[in-house]
Amino acid sequence: MRILITNDDGVSAPGIAVLARSVARWIERCPEGETREAIVVAPHENYSGMSSAVGDVFGHPSVHFKRYVIEGAESLPTYSVEAPPALCAILGTIGYFNFRPNMILSGINAGANVGRSVLHSGTIGAILTGAQLGLSGLAVSVQWGENVHFDTAGDVAVEVLQELFNAPSRTLLNLNVPNLPVSELKGVRRGRISTAGLIKASGSREGTEPLGDEGELELRLGAATPQLGDVSDEDADEDGALLAAGYASLTPLRGPHEDTDTGLDEILYSALGAIERHLESAS
Repeated sequence: MRILITNDDGVSAPGIAVLARSVARWIERCPEGETREAIVVAPHENYSGMSSAVGDVFGHPSVHFKRYVIEGAESLPTYSVEAPPALCAILGTIGYFNFRPNMILSGINAGANVGRSVLHSGTIGAILTGAQLGLSGLAVSVQWGENVHFDTAGDVAVEVLQELFNAPSRTLLNLNVPNLPVSELKGVRRGRISTAGLIKASGSREGTEPLGDEGELELRLGAATPQLGDVSDEDADEDGALLAAGYASLTPLRGPHEDTDTGLDEILYSALGAIERHLESAS
């Protein structure tokens, strides 16, 4: 098992340090006859909210890297790279660091990645990118708060690795862990992506002054893990609600793929016909 570790908070963030140390200890416990290896290739600074962006690689066709040491995980080769997490995932996967992983482990993100933030998260963007290259991946995030328990998320994450390795290639899992000590964690459940969003609607502007040509749009930020009530009912499986109730949430994800729904054929061929008629009239 060969693991590429990355994140979106940057190589010096506390979350990736905890994750690297957790993996280093997990490697030390490797059963006889099994191979476990890991490398860290992470952004040099915070790239939160970058999703799967790689940046302007045509305008900047080289990437600076620098060796880095994570205290307590000195056994893992670690590189700080001036690139967003998706590009780190690509470079770390296709051989730039003389290492060919079969799995990407991304995190531990400081703050939950639930609901609509799944689309925008750089933590998740790294594993989505890995899936395009044939790799499975696990994104790990912990609920934000005072004295964040990254250690709880690290302990839970390493327990998933063997199962993920045994799963079909391109299997993607999103793990969100509440900000609790391990002893207070209520359990782990399969989570469903909720409709929780970080950016809330601005409300009606009726009767207000016109926007003008330039100005500031003040963002209304919602809670990443809203209090959605009781989750004792087995049907209450939204990822944000599970976290709020003290459960870790594990959600399977699927990256971009062709939509093969035949119900779209009429729309597709109608659009193709409109384009063809336009081209004929223009010739």
